[in-house]
Amino acid sequence: MLDWTDRHCRYFHRLMSRHAQLYTEMVTTGAILHGKGDYLAFSPEEHPLVLQLGGSDPAALARCAVLAEQRGYDEINLNVGCPSDRVQNGLFGACLMAEPQRVAAGVAAMKAEVAIPVTVKTRIGIDDQDSYDFLRTLVDALVEAGVDALIVHARKAWLKGLSPRENREIPPLDYDRVYRLKQDYPGLTIAINGGIKTLAEARSHLQWVDGVMLGREVYQNPYLLAQVDAELFGDLRSAPSRHQVIRELLPYIERELAAGTYLGNITRHTLGIFQGLPGARAWRRHLSENAHKRGAGVEVVEAAMARVPEPELDYS
Repeated sequence: MLDWTDRHCRYFHRLMSRHAQLYTEMVTTGAILHGKGDYLAFSPEEHPLVLQLGGSDPAALARCAVLAEQRGYDEINLNVGCPSDRVQNGLFGACLMAEPQRVAAGVAAMKAEVAIPVTVKTRIGIDDQDSYDFLRTLVDALVEAGVDALIVHARKAWLKGLSPRENREIPPLDYDRVYRLKQDYPGLTIAINGGIKTLAEARSHLQWVDGVMLGREVYQNPYLLAQVDAELFGDLRSAPSRHQVIRELLPYIERELAAGTYLGNITRHTLGIFQGLPGARAWRRHLSENAHKRGAGVEVVEAAMARVPEPELDYS
């Protein structure tokens, strides 16, 4: 979710689920250690929160892990699944699956410096290196390094010839391979990712693995998160309505605008909140046409929300 699940997105998502674990977009070690911005910034409300790191140098990974722990992150996740050219050129992401000992060295270096969990997100293979033995070689090295959990995107990555977008669609999903991995490593926490669109599908996967990661579906249809606490975590407290979520977001927007944040940087993450409802298109259009304007404030969001009929509350 590079360039998508930024701190504004995560704050918005947290308004809909108390329990779902949120992940940052992938942040490179170089950005954290040498960049001009604060790439570790987040709001306390985002917990539980995982920093997803991109990198391959064990010393740099360890330094970033220490900084993240000091800042209050709940977990470090090393990404060896992203197939983009930018990632490959920097020697991080999916290309690292071909170097299991390098990945394991990074995990071991982080584990030696922090007390919070260190996990890895991977694919099931890359290019023509897509045998189950290839995947097991990586997992064996990570287990020996002390990895706390794996998140496995259940399709391989083509590093040459496919764009990152095509890599999310074209290589076929192989959920059974992830299930088999859990059978072969029963003591290792394994979560599954890739192509999962409903909570019913998530529950089905949970018969075989320990967790489920949702990415694009939650971004495009964020209100799916409002059902997660009751259906997957057993928390039966009432979920907020879509309109309530946006109202709860308004004070955050006001604070961020006062700090110089551009309104569109926040509202772009909310476009799918009313998906499937009358007025959803009007909501998206009003924000798209007005959030970028100079001086745009919360009144733009309120006017967009007024275009979506609010269901009457049933007190019976």
